[in-house]
Amino acid sequence: MLTSQRKRLILDLLARDGQVVAKHLSHELELSEDTIRRDLRELAAEGLLLRVHGGAMPVSPTVVPIAERRTMAMDAKSALGKAGASMIRDGMTVVFDGGTSNLEIIRHLPVAARFTAITHSPTIVVALEDKPNVDAVIIGGKLFRHSMVAVGALAAEAISRMRADLFFLGVTGVHPTEGLTTGDMEEAAIKRQLMSCSAETAVLATNDKLGAVSPFQVGALSDISTLIVDGEAAEDRIAAFSHAGVSVMRAEYWPPHSSQKKRAGNQ
Repeated sequence: MLTSQRKRLILDLLARDGQVVAKHLSHELELSEDTIRRDLRELAAEGLLLRVHGGAMPVSPTVVPIAERRTMAMDAKSALGKAGASMIRDGMTVVFDGGTSNLEIIRHLPVAARFTAITHSPTIVVALEDKPNVDAVIIGGKLFRHSMVAVGALAAEAISRMRADLFFLGVTGVHPTEGLTTGDMEEAAIKRQLMSCSAETAVLATNDKLGAVSPFQVGALSDISTLIVDGEAAEDRIAAFSHAGVSVMRAEYWPPHSSQKKRAGNQ
């Protein structure tokens, strides 16, 4: 088998099974483990998978710059945002992580929403401009441009003095065993601190984040109370999260082609 064929097989196995074990694959293909590990190293260098002890796991495609993420899965993010907004009640104190999915929560809030919003994302706080009854608190610090959020010692100091009812956490990977992950070590530390000061944590996850893993762990699945997923996510993909004790909420929406079919069926 050619190297290119092996690499394609590895990526196909990752998409199907959510992991590759080097020892098992070497036996199956009758090749040395060194050969398989070399393939994994090269694929990891290309950003196509994440190497872990004994094999590899899928890498999250959402580690690209925020400008590119704004155009990814737009319909699904809108539905996730609407579901997230439904969790907010008047009088609550809610923390918003950065990210394009959490921005959709703000866009789906009713104009009359009345609560306290805390965020370390300039993008999020600007989006609250047309919500006159929301008290917006912005956390300062060093700007991490990849996610457009404040990180570092100043942010950590402010967060340590906060207490919130609900935190909407942004991550790049949600995996049944590897937990919640992201692509930057310093940002992961801030996310952990935001979780620790909040009574409940919710995660909005598009399909490309389910089963994916990024280099730095934010926390375990047990650290969150609610996982909001795409309404079209396959049941077998989210069963493992339910089994881990996480409340899974489906964000229903009709993609453009489905809406057309639905309207056609009603004529």
